[in-house]
Amino acid sequence: MKTEIKDILEKVRSGECTVDDALLMIKSEPFEDIGFAKVDLHRRVRQGAAEVIYGAGKTPEQMMGIMDSMIRNGQDRILITRLSQESADVISGRYDIEYHKDARAAVYGKMPDPNGIGNIVVATGGTSDIPVAEEAALTAEVHGNHVIRLYDVGVAGLHRLLSHKEEIMGASVIIAIAGMEGALASVIGGLADCPVIAVPTSVGYGASFGGVSALLSMLNSCASGVSVVNIDNGFGAGYLASMINHMEAEK
Repeated sequence: MKTEIKDILEKVRSGECTVDDALLMIKSEPFEDIGFAKVDLHRRVRQGAAEVIYGAGKTPEQMMGIMDSMIRNGQDRILITRLSQESADVISGRYDIEYHKDARAAVYGKMPDPNGIGNIVVATGGTSDIPVAEEAALTAEVHGNHVIRLYDVGVAGLHRLLSHKEEIMGASVIIAIAGMEGALASVIGGLADCPVIAVPTSVGYGASFGGVSALLSMLNSCASGVSVVNIDNGFGAGYLASMINHMEAEK
């Protein structure tokens, strides 16, 4: 995942742009104030990945206004998370977006070729966890990663998980997504030699407290190398996994 600054410097070295042009690109406005939002135009420079639009709570018109700013300033790929089908239908009237129903997300622009150091495995305890898993998987793919999906491999039938030992042990990063008691993350953490990102989901009966039970179980995991993101935060897990999967690629 090359940063925008590195891309600019490479263009200077290859003669594609002058030093003055490069300086102008680097010094351009860090954000654009469009009234209802301040669009962060330098996030790719600072963090290596451009700003993502969080769709929940925003009107289609607001999201399209943010997209206008991003595209006008050279962003050629945009991820919109937590996007309803109704809002996607409105946005698709102006922009050519691909809506991913399971992930509740849309992508504008061409998907990149994977350029990470290995595979990101996204595993779920059950089928009900798939919406969060798809948000994580799509986020990782948008940021240039090859993703392997292992769905419905929870601890209630451990043989299902163990039938995928090769994928688990060969992964660069694993995202373990589960509700109920959230035990999947500990089991995977005990099998894998790579970082495991645990995502508790709000799936479960009353005593699961909307995912709090899974969250606390994952935070108390006895497996080394397990980190935890917030309840239902597939985006955060996918983004973090991408950062880990690109560490050597940036050296």
